Formats: sequence, structure tokens, C-alpha cells
Amino acid sequence: MIPRTDGLCQTPSWNEAIANAFTSPEELIDYLELDKSLLPAARAAASQFGLRVPRAYVDCMEKGNAQDPLLLQVLPLGAELELQPGFSVDPVGDLAATSATGVLHKYHGRALLITTGACAVNCRYCFRRHFPYQESSAYLDHWQSALDYLRSNSSINEVILSGGDPLMIADSRLAELFRALEAIPHLTRLRIHTRMPVIVPQRVTDDLLGELDRVRFRVTVVVHCNHARELTAAVCCVLQQLRESGVTLFNQSVLLKGINNDLKTQVELCESLFEAQVIPYYLHLLDSVQGAAHFDVSREEAQLLYQQLLQQLPGYLVPKLVYEQSGEISKTPLTL
Repeated sequence: MIPRTDGLCQTPSWNEAIANAFTSPEELIDYLELDKSLLPAARAAASQFGLRVPRAYVDCMEKGNAQDPLLLQVLPLGAELELQPGFSVDPVGDLAATSATGVLHKYHGRALLITTGACAVNCRYCFRRHFPYQESSAYLDHWQSALDYLRSNSSINEVILSGGDPLMIADSRLAELFRALEAIPHLTRLRIHTRMPVIVPQRVTDDLLGELDRVRFRVTVVVHCNHARELTAAVCCVLQQLRESGVTLFNQSVLLKGINNDLKTQVELCESLFEAQVIPYYLHLLDSVQGAAHFDVSREEAQLLYQQLLQQLPGYLVPKLVYEQSGEISKTPLTL
């Protein structure tokens, strides 16, 4: 187990951070000293998909700036209520790929567990913002349906924990799941998709590090960071601790209009990730989920930006530009 001695990591518990998160549009707008005219639309959008954002993340935002790139990821806007053609409630075909309660089996050799519907932050572009978590979480029957499916399918060698956010689950419950997965002999890799180290870095506890260190799998943690300003000193501290526990770290980000769809921002993000010992792996085009069309970047613009990235950065710093299409056998690269 890696001792947590760095002062940057000595913060209130992650449960406290979640409990004290902003959930009221009025409180968030007041705290950030934003124009009150934003409030009616924010209330209306939040009534359809709630606001949730931890205070430490909000403290990284510029007060008085309604166009702050971190704020735009979490602030409910009236544009979310406008129905847009081509945008749906299940944009990547998750429901059709459900093989057992909470198990999505889309791609050869790997299966994804919807571990929970809970998240530390409600990202407004979330492709699962309409997902029926109440009846589709693997934890509904204490993992049993998911584990039975994994045992029965020896072609699966990698399990991906997703959600929601799997690190919203307590360490003791995660340990139970790890032990159950370890008992399935044909599983060799464990992957965790999480935004928690970026949004609530104190979630990376001693107990979690110990579990990741002792589990028999090769563990990969895929974090979700869209902007270099999200990589605070506290975030970089816990990313280092994950690396020291033997975890391989990748990042996936989403190309978002008004947030990171320019060359300077993308270069800073890739270089900052590498400095934090995280490999920039995927840059996703926006999944066409209803309520997020205002974030969409055209394929032509994405291709041009990607060409500029290839010219500006060495290849190992450039993530793969991809999109997900329902029914396909893998993520689809967006060719130039």
C-alpha cells in the first residue's frame, strides 16, 4: 500500500465532498457571481437532468465568467430542452447491447459493467443522461447476474467498470466485486472508467490504492479530463499515487464546442496529461444524445483540428480521434 504523505492529499473525505456538492442552480450562479438572467433556463434544464458539481471543482472556475470552459461542462442551459433531429436518448446502442442485468457486451473479449448510476458530477454532455439506471445497474442483485454472465462466457478476458462512476461505490463494496471477479479464471484484465480522480481527487484513498495494488489483474484506469485546468496539484498528486500502485493511466476526453475545440486548448491538455503521467488515449466526437446538441463539433472541424494536432505534437501525445456508432464492433476512427 502506498502511504499518503503528500500534504496536497490531506483533504476532507470524498463522501463529504459529494455531500457538499452544488445541486442548486441558484446557489451555483450566486457563488460564481454570474448574471442572474441565467437562472430561469438553468432551473428548467436542471429539472430534466439535475445539477451536481463538487465545490473544489467549482473553485477552479473563474468567477463572473459565464463562458468558463469548466463551468460550461456542468451548468444547465436552456439549449438542453430543445429537441434536435439526429439526437436520441440512447445514442450508442447501450440498451440493445445489454446481455445481463448491468452488463453491456458490445466488443469481442471485453464486457462493461454498469456498476452504479451515481456520479460525482453531472456533465451536461453525458451520453447516458437518459439511461434507465434503476433497472439496469449490475448492483441490483449484488452483481450476481453480471458475474453469472461473465463466468459463462470464456471469450471475455477483460472487465470494464463503468456507470455512472464506479468509484462512487465504497471501497469495501469494490473489494467484494474485485474478489468475485478474481474468482473467474478467464478474466485477466480490469479496467475502470472514472472521472472521480479529476473531480474529487480525495476519492483515491489508501484502501482503494491497496486494493488496486493487491488485485491479481493488470489494472487500467481511464480518467476523463477535458481541459488542462482540471489537472490541479491535488489531481496530479493522486494520479501519481495510482501510477505508484501499478495502475496504467489513460485519458479519454470529449471534443466539446466552446470548451476544448481549439488547437491551443488541445495541445495544453495533451501536454499536461503527459506531464501527469497519463497517456492521452481517446478524443471522442460528441455522442448524439438528446440535450447535448449545443456541444456538437462537426466532423469537418474535428478533422481539421486533428490535422493541426498531428503537426503540433509528437505522435505519442496525440489521442485517437474516434466516435461510437451503435452496432459497430469497435470505436470508429475518424479518418482524415
